[in-house]
Amino acid sequence: MQFLSRNLFFVVTLVAALFATGCARESGEHLVVTGSSTIAPLATVLAERFEATHPGVKIDVQAGGSARGVADVRQGLANIGMVSRALKADEGDLLADTIARDGIAIIVHRDNPVAALTREQIIAIYTGQVRDWKAVGGADAPITVVNKAEGRSTLELFLSHFKLEAPAIRADVVIGDNQQGIKTVAGNPQAIGYVSIGTAEYEASRGTPIRLLPLGGVEASTAAVAAGRFPLSRPLNLVHRSELSGIARDFIAFARSAEVNDLVTGQYFVPPAVR
Repeated sequence: MQFLSRNLFFVVTLVAALFATGCARESGEHLVVTGSSTIAPLATVLAERFEATHPGVKIDVQAGGSARGVADVRQGLANIGMVSRALKADEGDLLADTIARDGIAIIVHRDNPVAALTREQIIAIYTGQVRDWKAVGGADAPITVVNKAEGRSTLELFLSHFKLEAPAIRADVVIGDNQQGIKTVAGNPQAIGYVSIGTAEYEASRGTPIRLLPLGGVEASTAAVAAGRFPLSRPLNLVHRSELSGIARDFIAFARSAEVNDLVTGQYFVPPAVR
């Protein structure tokens, strides 16, 4: 009898433990969010505020590019992907929720005297037809062309806007995330690159020696993106495979709510409700 009681106690304890484990998994208290380096800083501060009001929840934010965000969600390696562009036609298996808007700016060093470049001049610089700043009104010095790596949505949008193919680009430096691009241009007075407007504005406001060039006669600014005037803008999306439930659904709703507009604008992005 004592033996049976012990066995019964063991079975009940085991079932309870398995049930508790299942409930923990079902509740989704640990979320993995991967992808766009443009979105990652915003997602990080969103996660910190969300965790502060949801004890026991842990949100792990990892950058790596929009392509990684899509791939990780598809492979089940992430609950949510960060994709700093609209979904493509072949990504219909995913759903996207926009948490902010951003633009892509051409940047140069603050000491570079060139105030603006035409569309044709930008194309000529990036395809190697123009290799010296003197040819576009700058100093007599070689241009250092900074380009984004494959898999970065910023590269895809840049190529699409200027109607270029990746093999046509003649880059001197290939970088991954926005911070690498800004650091490269800030450290080289002859460099030119393109990065998130939000990230560039934030860095410039902190004294980083870069300058955002206008595009198509429109200033590269968050205000221009918000007004719908900037010609090279994009949605910042959180993507997932299907309709979410539990903590993942709650986090995305939180990230899209007006209560985090201060975090969105604090990162120099445009809240989704602002057009």
